[in-house]
Amino acid sequence: MMNKTNQAFSIKDLENICGIKAHTIRIWEKRYHLLTPERTDTNIRSYNMENLQKLLNVTFLVSCGYKISRISKLEPEEILEYVTSIVSDKTTVDRSMNSLKLAMLNYNTTIFTDTFNELSERFSFSQIFYDIFIPFLGEVGMLWQTNTINSSHEHFITSLIKQKLWAKIDSLQQQVTNHEQTFVLYLPSGETNDLSLLFINTLILEKGYKTIFLGPNVSTDYLKDLSELQNNLVFVSYFTLQPHIDEVNEYIANFKNEICVPNEHELWVMGRQLKEVPVPISAQIKIIQSFTDFEKILG
Repeated sequence: MMNKTNQAFSIKDLENICGIKAHTIRIWEKRYHLLTPERTDTNIRSYNMENLQKLLNVTFLVSCGYKISRISKLEPEEILEYVTSIVSDKTTVDRSMNSLKLAMLNYNTTIFTDTFNELSERFSFSQIFYDIFIPFLGEVGMLWQTNTINSSHEHFITSLIKQKLWAKIDSLQQQVTNHEQTFVLYLPSGETNDLSLLFINTLILEKGYKTIFLGPNVSTDYLKDLSELQNNLVFVSYFTLQPHIDEVNEYIANFKNEICVPNEHELWVMGRQLKEVPVPISAQIKIIQSFTDFEKILG
């Protein structure tokens, strides 16, 4: 069940959220009376949440091969029955992406939780993150850039995904079996988005290794103190915005000289900033391009 909200959407918003061109939406309205938007005094279409939910379900059925002429004759409840009756890995992913959008736009934790639980019955946690959460967050970024959603939508859904990551981390921490290697996870000063780092934490814990999660905005000076307490640590970081592109090589060189070399530590780094500049590689520095590459290196 979805919360009713007074949120209104333009036809451009529907295009961005549902992936259907505004021209097509207009044709579906005129020819099949699919949606019934309200109109402003200047005759501009305005759609409510029920319109959006119906259009998401319709576009899902169209993608599964149903004719729009057939769908248009169905009642909303019948459309929903058709949507839920189509079960395969691909359709589950597509339907879940739509449900996550509705959860975000309605600020509805129940929709998110139900969607996650359904996915968990079919896929592993890593598959959910790779195949659903990563593509979904990419769409969230696009919706934010086009002003279809605002920052509160993005923060709400991101916080829910983080809650699932922390729950997974909590369960995995009870299963650490390899105490010979410890991974220290942190983000450099000025870096605050720790979602990717949390997922990396789950990948490491799944291999049975111990982790020390320090989180965002950690100064190198603080890491020096930790680095002197134990040898053979692997520091893991993710550079999204910081350090600045012009400072990446200097940061890594200083980290190597001040932390890695004196105590035989390593630094493994991922992130967008590393794709912009060539970084010198050494035995103590690993530049990792993707989560799958990270898993391979872990073995």
